[in-house]
Amino acid sequence: MIQPDDKILIVGAGCFGLSTASHLLNRGFSDITILDKAASLPAADAASYDLNKIVRTSYDDVFYTKLAQEAIAQWKTEEWGDTYHECGVLVLGHSDDKHSYSSQSYVNDISVGARVAVVENSTEIRNKGMFPDGVRVASLQNTAGYLNYDGGWANAAQGIELLTSKIRARGGKFVPGKEVCRLVRNAEDGRTRGVECCDGSVFDADLVIIAAGAWSASSFPQLQLKEKCLATGQSVATIQLTAEEAQVYRRCPVVLNFSTGFYVFPPNEDNVVKMALHAAGYTYVPQQHDTSSPSNDLGISTPRTISNANENGLRIPKVVLAQLRAHLREVYPDLAEKPFLGTRLCWYNDSPDGDWVIGFLPDDPAVMLATAGSGHAYKFFPVIGKLVADAIEGKLEPLLASKFAVDRRHSDVDRSRYGQTVEVLHLDSLCTPEDLRP
Repeated sequence: MIQPDDKILIVGAGCFGLSTASHLLNRGFSDITILDKAASLPAADAASYDLNKIVRTSYDDVFYTKLAQEAIAQWKTEEWGDTYHECGVLVLGHSDDKHSYSSQSYVNDISVGARVAVVENSTEIRNKGMFPDGVRVASLQNTAGYLNYDGGWANAAQGIELLTSKIRARGGKFVPGKEVCRLVRNAEDGRTRGVECCDGSVFDADLVIIAAGAWSASSFPQLQLKEKCLATGQSVATIQLTAEEAQVYRRCPVVLNFSTGFYVFPPNEDNVVKMALHAAGYTYVPQQHDTSSPSNDLGISTPRTISNANENGLRIPKVVLAQLRAHLREVYPDLAEKPFLGTRLCWYNDSPDGDWVIGFLPDDPAVMLATAGSGHAYKFFPVIGKLVADAIEGKLEPLLASKFAVDRRHSDVDRSRYGQTVEVLHLDSLCTPEDLRP
């Protein structure tokens, strides 16, 4: 059993890593060091360091619905300032199939007392005043759904910066610029006693927590995680509004269509509108001659970002850029006529069933995995570390321990992306600056 004065090493300063560090500090653990490959923190290419993330209770799994409610209660506390914006989430894609993701999400939202308003079509959406006056709303494909007033979005970068600062103030240690290449193990019993970085430096630890997000499988190829943790690039685009335009759209809800995967936010404080597709995404395996990746000969998908591909790491496939504009036109036709400000491939770490991976390695009690956010971890940022801390202390409920176990059998699929197929990222298919124009 790990003791409060034991040396704990967390690999990754993103959502899982920071939340875990915070909750461990709350419980009296005093020797916590966080390593991250980024030269400066927060890491610019981390999925959690973003303009905004959806905060919703609308899940087909009631566990996540209840945990999201708990997270929202924390987002509203003074600790998080104005990070959270409760504008509501318009959940579209409702169907007559009571077992569909959106239908079950509605049932779960009702079961926990969420404030919702059901809509059957786009006319009802407009007539019920779900969008401010002056906002021209189009057809809204697959418009049956509901507005969940108990949700919205979080300023993701601000949340990361806030918690990083708080952890530092409480004695947590950060060491940036340290890309971890392997676990260091005792020759006698094989138990991990620390990590070795690519620059040859070694950090000793009583417990190593791998919270490396989309880099989990590629950073630790010896653990053979690629069947449990798949790095997938998800396509994001932004549009710059004028201050006057942004004022018109500011009070819009987040629009989330489970049928298409498209979602779009109201403008942020910089008057930028972000949109994306929650999809199966793209994998990328570096070429054999790319010696910068330790996993290039093992077929492990590895994030291609601004950190290892410069500005080219931000480009998304042309075909998806066109899809984003088409989906935007079905919601806000006026905005669809504007040029895109930019794009980004946001790298998820996906598990096959969409559940997180939280637990000790079956053959090594000195290594805990806290990863596989599967595109839906950030909304739980204030509370997700509690699950990891519970797992470390042996307090995680048995059903949850099984749900998140490293070696669990994946009998289910991620129903929020049901029927979709992961594609391979081809660099000659990426968009160019000319493609950003309408």
